[in-house]
Amino acid sequence: MKHFYGLILLTLVVVSCGAPSGHFRLEGQLRNFNQGEFYLYGLDGRGRLDTIPVSEGHFFYEAAIDEPSAYSLIFPNFSEVPVFAESGATVKLEGDASHLKEVRLTGTKENDLMTEFRLKVAEATPPQAVKEAEAFIHANPSTAGSLYLLNKFFLMKADPDYKKAVTLCNEMAKAQPNKEQIQELKKQLKSLRVIKEGQQLPSFSAVDINGQRVSNASLTGEVNVITVWATWNYESGNLMRQLRLLKKEHGARLGLLSVSVDANKSECRNVMNRDSLTWNIICDGQMFETPVLTQLGIADVPYNLLTDRSGKILAVNLDQTRLKMQIKKSLK
Repeated sequence: MKHFYGLILLTLVVVSCGAPSGHFRLEGQLRNFNQGEFYLYGLDGRGRLDTIPVSEGHFFYEAAIDEPSAYSLIFPNFSEVPVFAESGATVKLEGDASHLKEVRLTGTKENDLMTEFRLKVAEATPPQAVKEAEAFIHANPSTAGSLYLLNKFFLMKADPDYKKAVTLCNEMAKAQPNKEQIQELKKQLKSLRVIKEGQQLPSFSAVDINGQRVSNASLTGEVNVITVWATWNYESGNLMRQLRLLKKEHGARLGLLSVSVDANKSECRNVMNRDSLTWNIICDGQMFETPVLTQLGIADVPYNLLTDRSGKILAVNLDQTRLKMQIKKSLK
């Protein structure tokens, strides 16, 4: 499936005309951000797509596009704003770099809806934001924003709410019966609910990036950590560097296995070498379609789970602080 087939970076002068058919434009102005750059990532695991330079607060980006797509615009402080692209559409961003939660994206119904939601929850407590996300999905199950919010508020968190996610995903699947990504998520959620603390790790077998066969039998530490990461995901990359330090401290007592969802194996290997990640890392370029994730029933990044030597699951998807504490506690 082609999403972006050729990237065209034109000029830093903001223009007001719409994008031509088969193209998508993102333009705007960010106050108090004179020089720098943004990063554009695909929200379906495609990794970084491009860098968008900013000059005197203005930026302009255009790309060829063959179907509606969802992206994440990452700012230098790692704040993110979802961007929904359509053929022939121009989306405008306006705001202040010192108040990124209040940035506005307008120009299409999808971006208008998401801007309204973001402004509504900008100062909300986490429980309130979750309720608002659920209400948004109920009201707009046929939108790309619903899929984004389902992942952000119900799946990509330390304690995923799989029960609620299944209910919401079923609503979205009815509203978008031909959306392949939602139908696939619906299947994966059935497996995701199987991985729970106290259960046995599902059997798996794969070949790592260096051609070495890995499986359940490879996890020989007193405590073992399986992680899903990507070079384009800051949180998961930071965790990998923390695990390197913990491995140095605990040696063979701590077993590590990681699955990269990068599409580019060379980029994955470059980061492995740069950060001295020396344990088994699976990266076959198939992203979330890699068979080992299907075998384990995992569809998130970042993601982690802990097991003991027998394969019993000790914890699932802990945040970085809790994961470090659990490892140290288990290896006392």
